[in-house]
Amino acid sequence: MSFDGIVTKAVIKELQDTLLGGRIDKIYQQEKDEILIHIHSKGVNHRLIISASSNNSRVYLTNHSKKNPASPPMFCMLLRKHLTGGIVLNIEQYNMDRVIFIDISAVDELGQPTEKRLVIEIMGKHSNIILIDKSSFKIIDSIKRVSEDISRVRQVLPGMIYEYPPIKDKVNPLVGTKEDFLNCFENSNKNMAVYKFFYLNYIGLSPLISKEICFNSNLDIDRSLGSLSESNKETLYNSFHAIMEKVRNNEFTPVTISSSLGTEVLAFHSLDINQFGKSNKDFSSSISVLLDNYYRTRDTLDRIGQKSQSIKRSIQVKLERSLNKLTKQKEELLESEDREKYKVYADLISANIYKINRGIDFVELENFYDENLNKIKVPLNVKLSPIDNAQKYYKKYSKLKNAHLLLLQQIPETKEEINYLENVLMGIENSTEIEELEEIKEELIKEGYIKGSSKNKKKKKEETSSEPYKYISSDGFNIFVGKNNKQNDYLTLRFSHKEDLWLHVQNMPGSHVIIQREGKNIPNTTLEEAATLAAYYSKGKNSNHVPVDYTERKNVKKPKNAKPGMVIYENYKTLYINPSKDLVDNITKASI
Repeated sequence: MSFDGIVTKAVIKELQDTLLGGRIDKIYQQEKDEILIHIHSKGVNHRLIISASSNNSRVYLTNHSKKNPASPPMFCMLLRKHLTGGIVLNIEQYNMDRVIFIDISAVDELGQPTEKRLVIEIMGKHSNIILIDKSSFKIIDSIKRVSEDISRVRQVLPGMIYEYPPIKDKVNPLVGTKEDFLNCFENSNKNMAVYKFFYLNYIGLSPLISKEICFNSNLDIDRSLGSLSESNKETLYNSFHAIMEKVRNNEFTPVTISSSLGTEVLAFHSLDINQFGKSNKDFSSSISVLLDNYYRTRDTLDRIGQKSQSIKRSIQVKLERSLNKLTKQKEELLESEDREKYKVYADLISANIYKINRGIDFVELENFYDENLNKIKVPLNVKLSPIDNAQKYYKKYSKLKNAHLLLLQQIPETKEEINYLENVLMGIENSTEIEELEEIKEELIKEGYIKGSSKNKKKKKEETSSEPYKYISSDGFNIFVGKNNKQNDYLTLRFSHKEDLWLHVQNMPGSHVIIQREGKNIPNTTLEEAATLAAYYSKGKNSNHVPVDYTERKNVKKPKNAKPGMVIYENYKTLYINPSKDLVDNITKASI
């Protein structure tokens, strides 16, 4: 996506219009790389989010907030000390780059006026939030300290003089002339694709806006620079100049471009984008609203991915052990089913004890259990006496007999554990909120699969309020899909009515799906849509002809002492479904 210098300029314009002269009331650090500042300006309370996340660095006004940590981190305390009560004097962009300066007037410990500058660098993995003294440009501290071990080019440490990020030999597109354009063109590799020319030579231009310049010029984006005629160059410059004129005049039209089904964001920008066509565009009155809608979901999923890794690894290790355990148990069960031959060996040796010499490795004896008295070959341990060989076979028979009974009990338990662990992994995959991941973690601690800290044990036992997926079928019926075991139990055992329809994939991990009947007959189209959701949110999502069982909710029971999400059911019918993301997207679009 394109949080480039042009989008940054649009954000700056909005912050200037909204926050200049405002007073900083509160400062929070809700993530290790993210700051939320409450600013009261022109009679309105605003929330400014600043993130130095490697994947989702950004800055804009937001209407949302996250849960604050129990104790504020050190950088948060430092910002509170220097900036709380301060007045926002100036907000500006550095050289059309993704670097923002916010100047704040405050007072120090002695009550003397002081001016600080908050520097926000939106640069992918090099993103940072830095507090400096405006008069001396000395760094007070930063949310990410950059030592020489991390970067030899530019260090960011307390006490050092702040240095602007290097911009190489790039031209500021707002002040660059046609002569600069032609000079850059002549000095560029003539085999370079034309769209790359812009973002490699101008500050703050992204590949997206570079492609847009080419599109507006009716030039193929992959055409080489060397193939352009003088007329092509003139057209290209005019297209570039027209876009930059809009940026100079702050003529921003924030837009989001979605896929044909509207379920995936293809691009966003602060300028209208034509290269994707005229359809599926959503214009926003505010760049902050656009960015908040986009990044809130993306950042949540990104952080879920990061926070789920340790849980996933732990569960996958336990799942692998359980699968190996099941394989071994099945092998032992096969061996135990062949146990009778060891009793026969023992009986034959005992009946012929005085005919067998010590030190031989086998003996052929008549099998009196065979009606034809056929001889069988009985293996012997040369180090043992005949009677000891017989005792060894009796013991082995007895052990296998006991093992057989035990394995018949243990194998279903191991299968149940495998099913449960696979359900947990499905729940992690389906999580769309941090709270849902926390629910899974709490469940695993309770079930003894992972260790809980003393802090977790002291947490108040309040019910979390995560929500299952909700869809509306093409016939207008509500369909609910559980994302994890806790939601599955809630939907099936507490939320649904006994006459509602319950769906689940057959013999594999997956979500519980409920169709609310509300006294009506459920049409086949709704049933098939619900079955598609059940198949998609299961281990069989990438398979064909996935069997999905359905029955009335009254036929679903939870066995005593069963793990979360585990149920049994009867009186069911089965549909065979070919799940796909497109089908689910169609259902999602219809629901919206």
